[in-house]
Amino acid sequence: MAQPSENPARRVALDVMGGDHAPQEVVAGAVQAAREGNIGIILVGPEPAIREEMAKYDTGGLDLTIEHTDEVIGMDEHPAEAVRARPRNTLSVCMQLIKDGRADAMASAGNSGAVVTAAVLGLGRIKGVPRPALGAVLPTATGKPTLLLDIGATTDSKPDYLAQYALMGSAYMQGIFDIAQPRVALLANGEEDGKGDQLVQAAHGLIRAIAAKGMVNFVGNVEGRDIPKGEVDVIVCDGFVGNVALKLSEGLSRMLLGAIRTEIYSNPINQLGGLILKGAFNKVRAKLDDEEYGGAPLLGVRGVAIVGHGSSHARAIKNMIRVARQAGDQQLPAKIAEGVAAAGAATTEA
Repeated sequence: MAQPSENPARRVALDVMGGDHAPQEVVAGAVQAAREGNIGIILVGPEPAIREEMAKYDTGGLDLTIEHTDEVIGMDEHPAEAVRARPRNTLSVCMQLIKDGRADAMASAGNSGAVVTAAVLGLGRIKGVPRPALGAVLPTATGKPTLLLDIGATTDSKPDYLAQYALMGSAYMQGIFDIAQPRVALLANGEEDGKGDQLVQAAHGLIRAIAAKGMVNFVGNVEGRDIPKGEVDVIVCDGFVGNVALKLSEGLSRMLLGAIRTEIYSNPINQLGGLILKGAFNKVRAKLDDEEYGGAPLLGVRGVAIVGHGSSHARAIKNMIRVARQAGDQQLPAKIAEGVAAAGAATTEA
């Protein structure tokens, strides 16, 4: 993974009230991130609640500041309605901090739809990007992650959206994971070029066109069963399809780990075998651990926004902050803007 720069000015605005375990786990994760040094964190939320949590830790010398707001958006609220009804909500305040130059990135484990809405309204879309995309960084059999996008920011995509997702996903994997030429694939119902519905087939042609200009390393189609193999670095799909694939992946991982745990404790002989194989099981669990990768990037807006899982604990929050900082260091929005502009010219010429 790419190393953060030594620029001490980088600051991350953190939604303290986002997630199932806020504010306790969010503040704990912020303290962990701040202790690793070279990062400033702006804790956005109700100041009394934040100070109550901070009092549990030794925060002396840590670059932690508070931006007070009482307005919070719940996980089950309608994103657009909630963001517009409460303009001083924690997410919109985070976006404003970026817009004002007080923060370089933001992170939240809250309502993902509200993050998208607040980012589009507060930061705006990159020129030439009609719809942003959320990307999930998934663990794979190789031990290296794969970025799946879109996972729900846009559920009725057009072919040019998917072509832009290919560019944006490639830029993210280059900047965050130091992959020189990320392998980009299109999710379809078969590996052959002619597979897929009209959307996938049209997107395939557009991605081929920008790949011919050297803008992405397009390797063709992959099927759903290929997602966990780790043979490609970026997998592009419509947001509806991506969200279903993501939830299926999460469900299967939990089922697998749960089934192993149940069988181990089912009788004394299995328990003994479990002790012998404990190291191997821990390695499997580590491979399936998505908390290591720090959340889902929102790509296509004029700023850095990272969205964590609603169930995130302190370790996941810490890594989410780290990734937000790295994305700010890499100037990802600017790189994406350059790629989108160049791709627009390439497809027009084609």
